[in-house]
Amino acid sequence: MDLFDDMEQSIHTQKSKIGKTRIEYINSASILTEAKGFMGAYDYTLNPYSGCSFGCNYCYAAFFSRSTEDKNNWGNWLRVKENALHLLINCRKKPLINKTIYLSSVTDPYQPIEKQLELTRSLLKELLKYHKPRLVVQTRSPLVTRDIDILQQFEVVQVNMTITTDSEDVRKAFEPFCPSNNLRLKGIKEVTDAGIQTCITMTPLLPIQNPIEFTKELLSTGVQKFIVQPFHPTKGKFVASTRELAIEQIGKMNWDDSKYNEVVEILRRELPYLGEGKQGFAPI
Repeated sequence: MDLFDDMEQSIHTQKSKIGKTRIEYINSASILTEAKGFMGAYDYTLNPYSGCSFGCNYCYAAFFSRSTEDKNNWGNWLRVKENALHLLINCRKKPLINKTIYLSSVTDPYQPIEKQLELTRSLLKELLKYHKPRLVVQTRSPLVTRDIDILQQFEVVQVNMTITTDSEDVRKAFEPFCPSNNLRLKGIKEVTDAGIQTCITMTPLLPIQNPIEFTKELLSTGVQKFIVQPFHPTKGKFVASTRELAIEQIGKMNWDDSKYNEVVEILRRELPYLGEGKQGFAPI
């Protein structure tokens, strides 16, 4: 039984629901999407899943949903692209050598279902063996450490870990179904210690309680590259009624443009490299 057969068998024995999230299995028309807009500097984005069970209530990806119902129920549904590996295998005829790929732009490749399904892992194996792209992996899950053995073999790869705040209260308000800040810090430290290039993305930067201590926590991971973006609860798009929750939490911590700029100045002074916005996400 080859990798594709293993993957196919695994998919058809998996769960139909994880927590609050309903799991569906679909055949996708494609797995590689020509990168545009914010990710336009890359050649392709690769999303093994549609939707995300982490369901962060500020997530911009919700607004790429197919329907209003999907958008309003962001976090409650997830579609597994069960033919993803097969689609990538079809690309062997024209290998993706030195192409820049962003994994993933509108989902998390290491959300809970990945632990059982190993779909992302199978795609990484295929990319490594047959394509040799320049790869950026974006996640907010320590599950990425499971694939260190594969990631170490890529010639050009970077793992980005999203950490948006130093406060568990803030995280629980905006990212209640995500791994804790501490687990993410430990995860990206393990990846860094394995000799893999890493980056911490504070995107968006949510209220920070103690910026000095926060920078110490960030630096303790050994990561040398950081990216930051502002959070605008009065201007941004939010799922359902989360705008009110965002404004309330922001108000409690007196978080405004002035406070954001103050924290960013501290980060810029204390961290070895701090990119901002689109420029910070430029391909490696």
